[in-house]
Amino acid sequence: MEYLHIPTPDDYRAEEIYASYCATFPPDERRGAQQFKKLFSNPCVKVFSILHDLKNIGYIISWELTGFVFIEHFEIFSEFRSLKYGSDVISDLCKDYTHIVLEAEPGTLDENARRRISFYRQNGFEVIDENYEQPCYEPEKNALKLWLLANWHPEKTDWIKEEIYDVVYC
Repeated sequence: MEYLHIPTPDDYRAEEIYASYCATFPPDERRGAQQFKKLFSNPCVKVFSILHDLKNIGYIISWELTGFVFIEHFEIFSEFRSLKYGSDVISDLCKDYTHIVLEAEPGTLDENARRRISFYRQNGFEVIDENYEQPCYEPEKNALKLWLLANWHPEKTDWIKEEIYDVVYC
């Protein structure tokens, strides 16, 4: 597995990522085109194309914050799912970063959400906050009730949520 940092929204891989991002995530769970393009100029953000055998199989949008890395979006493209690539990526991330935080839909929402939470748990993550609210990306979008997960056990989550709110969703 290779992780290719995409430095500009003009890269064809960024365009492929954005197309899949829009097809996969509902509008309330993603940035609009202008906000997405702005990610590339933010020094805290890294957009990675995930490569396997020189094929783009997915992407990661991460934020390097104070004391942890926040995974804003992670996707294995549909044609490469169920091949264990997701677990390989999570394993690689956990080797590189000892403190990772991510959001997921509550496992009580539906079967897909339950499977997603199960996937993260099988790969070393635990729910650290079931009362987390993802702020809206844009005024016409809705805030979302999500769960916050981490690959370590912070004593408190207030400082984590505060930094996510102040940096990622500002």
